[in-house]
Formats: sequence, structure tokens, C-alpha cells
Amino acid sequence: MLIIALLLIPIAAAAASFLARRRAGMEAVNLAGSAAVFLAAIALAAQVLARGTISLGNGFFFADSLSALVILLTASVSLVCSTYSIGYLRDDQNSGALGNEEGGDQQLKQLRMYYSLTPLFVFSMLFMAVANNLGVMWVAIEATTLASIFLVTFYGKVTSLEAAWKYAIIGGVGLSMALFGTIVAYYAGDSLAGSEALSGWNWSVLAQHTAQLDKPSMRLAFALILLGYGTKAGLAPMHTWKPDAYSEAPVPSAAILSSAMLNCALYGLIRFYILASRCLGAEYPGRLLLLFGLLSMGISVPFVLVQKNYRRLLAYHTIDHAGIMVTALGIGGALGSLGLMLHMTFHTIAKSLLFLCAGNVQQHFRTELFSGIKGSVLRAMPLTGVIFLMAMLAIIGMPPFSLFQSEFLIVRAAFDGGHALTGALFVLFGTGVFAGALLHVVGMILGPPGDTPVAGRRPWRNGSLLVLAAALVVIGFWVPAPLLQLIRGAAQVVTGQ
Repeated sequence: MLIIALLLIPIAAAAASFLARRRAGMEAVNLAGSAAVFLAAIALAAQVLARGTISLGNGFFFADSLSALVILLTASVSLVCSTYSIGYLRDDQNSGALGNEEGGDQQLKQLRMYYSLTPLFVFSMLFMAVANNLGVMWVAIEATTLASIFLVTFYGKVTSLEAAWKYAIIGGVGLSMALFGTIVAYYAGDSLAGSEALSGWNWSVLAQHTAQLDKPSMRLAFALILLGYGTKAGLAPMHTWKPDAYSEAPVPSAAILSSAMLNCALYGLIRFYILASRCLGAEYPGRLLLLFGLLSMGISVPFVLVQKNYRRLLAYHTIDHAGIMVTALGIGGALGSLGLMLHMTFHTIAKSLLFLCAGNVQQHFRTELFSGIKGSVLRAMPLTGVIFLMAMLAIIGMPPFSLFQSEFLIVRAAFDGGHALTGALFVLFGTGVFAGALLHVVGMILGPPGDTPVAGRRPWRNGSLLVLAAALVVIGFWVPAPLLQLIRGAAQVVTGQ
């Protein structure tokens, strides 16, 4: 019943937020719902660790270690962002970003839209992670697009509408290819007989009968799925929607898009990779993944180096990390899969923290441009400045932070697995992103003294920053045993061990 509770809680939170008449009610419902989802995710992860897999509804719902890890990360980001959004949206309301004070009804309407759509966005990601049926999984990820498009248009600016249209069009084309790939994968299992044929859309059934799948069909299916779900993940050259959407959405929504939504897109890709690698061997899907992964890493380098907008910088940095994780999946093997799952976990914490720090900076200085920040962030916002710099050092792979460990594992897996060129390009592109991101952010954080007043207390927002910062520091030295066991279990799902 945990799976059912996990799905019903955000739906109930969305309905209650829609019916709420005051801002405080929406905030309380959103926070309580996110906390309940987080507790349910922990309980589900504990059951998966104890039992291996969980199945419900004749296999319609299915959860293994990979599902449980993605659900736990999604619930964690949702809880932190729901806390942060209280202070963030209050500031927007007070500053007039949601309209003038005379337009109180309009402000309440916008807040209701945010607090109703965000739980639905979270629900669709959770639904995808527990859907065993490949068709239903596609429907769930399509639902994430429908919910998040309206969050991108939240401020109603021309640039917001343009970003949402770009997201809708490019994402729609990508998911159309993913749907075609899902249908072709079902056709590949057309030879299954008896009860297996009746549940041929179920991933768990196809994974048990990969030897019977039609190989030419699976080749086509994986190529289409890579293009489709790769578009959702923001892999190059299907990445162009990402910088616009991340820079126009409310900061809490951008944090969810850059971490939890990326994980869900990769989750769908991983599920099909497992089928393709078992049916065709790891070489064919691995080469395609390495191509798109390295291309994403390489394309992000020049944009990071010349970037003038710090939220778009974080977007291109997310494209780079999507490439890193897809490259790790393409390298494969026990070490590559473990590096992938570790990186997914560490990136979720660090990138969410970076976006929340960027939200504090944007609301204080009223600009998204590096050039618009007059003075030093560290002087005006000591706590945000320190955490922003620390999180940036972590995300670019500086030791002793955790992302250095996962990236080192991936590079080692590349050289140990005979992918010397991949390993060399990985280091080269990583160095370029390292230099560009560090140059821009250090200049912003440690800039010259300015006239900007020191920021006041921000308990809702700074509390979220402190929690994520503490988690980022701790996991650099110690990963809790249950979490590490879950990460290793997810890696074993990929390798089939």
C-alpha cells in the first residue's frame, strides 16, 4: 500500500491547494504533502532493501532498487523545494513580481497555480518510477511535461511564454519518438507466448525474456527511445529548450527540473538500455550512449565559458552532467553503473542547492546577469555566498566533495573497460566546464565591495540551503549504509547481477 499512498498524497495535496482560499493554507498543504511523500519514499526504500522488489496489481506497479532510489531522490528534492518556495514566493509577492498590490486576486491565482501544479508534477515523476508498463511509463513522463510547461510560464512574461513553447514543441517531438520506440519495443516481444504475451508491455516481463525479443526491432526501439527520453534529459543536440526553461521557471521549479526531472528521464532510458543490452549485447546501445553523452559534455563547454547569465550557466552545467551520466551508462560494467548511480545521487543534492542559492542571489540583486551584480555576493549575503561557492566547487568535481568520487569512478571505468578515448575526452570536457564555471562564479561571489545592502534573515530559504549544504558535506566523507546499499542495488539492476 506504500505505492498507492505515495501516488495519492500529491494528488490530494494538489486538490487541497486548488481549493484553499489563502496563501497560508496552500503553503501548509504543500509542505505537509511533501513531508508525507518523503516519509513514504523512505518506507518504500526500506521495504525494497528488505524484500528486493515490490509488485502490486498483478505487476502493474513495480519497484526495485532503481525505482526506490529515483523515488527517494525525487521526494527529497520536493520536500526541500516546498520549504524554500514559501519564502521565495512571499518575496515575489511582496516585490510585485506576481503583480501589483491592487491585483491581490491575481497574485492568489498565480500562487494557486504553483501550489496545485507542483504536486501534480511530483506525482507524475513518482508514477513513472513505479509504472511497470512501458506505455504507462511514457504517459507519466508526458504528464511531467504538461505540468511543468505551466510552471515555466508562471511569471507570464514574453520570454516565459517563448521558453514554454520551445519546451512544448521540442519535448513533444522527442516524446513522440519515445512513444514510437515503446511501440516498437512491444512489437519486439510479439513472439512471447501465453501469459507473457498478455503482459508484454511490462518491463519486468520483457526483462525476463530478452532472448526471445526481435533483435532488429530492439535496435530501432532503443535508437528512438534514446532520442525521445534523451530530449527530456536535455542531451545534445536536443538540449536547446533547457537553458530557456531553467532561466524562466520559478527557482524551486527549476531546481526540480534540473535534478528530479533529469533523474526520471534517465530512469526511462536506463530501463530500455537494460532490455537492449541483454537482447543485443552492450556494444550497440553503449556506443550510441557514448556518442550522445560525450556530445552533450562537449557542447556545454563553450556555452559555459562565455555565459553571462548565472541561471543559464547552471542549465548548461546540467546538460554537461546529463552527458556525464549517459556516458557512464554507455561505459557500462559494474564500475560504470556504480559511478552512474553515485553521480545521480550526488548531482541531485548539489544542483538543487545551486539553484536555490541562485534564487537568493536573483531576488536580492534583482538580476540574472553576472554583470548586474554590483559588489560581492559574499559581503551582501554571507551565508548564501559561502554555500554557493561550496556547491559550485562540489559540482565541478573538486575533491574532497562527493562528485569528484563519482567522476573518478566513471573515468576509471572508462580506462579499465578499454574506452581510453572516452576517458580522455571526459577529462578534457570536464576541465573546460571546470574552468568556465569556476571563473564566473568566483568572480560573482568574491567581487569588489558594492553598495548593495546586506540581506535580511530568510528562515524558510536559508533553512533549505543549510540542510542541503550539510548533506553535501556529509556525503563527501560518509554515505549512510542504507543509502549506499540502495545505490549498489540500483547499479546491480543495470548490470543484471
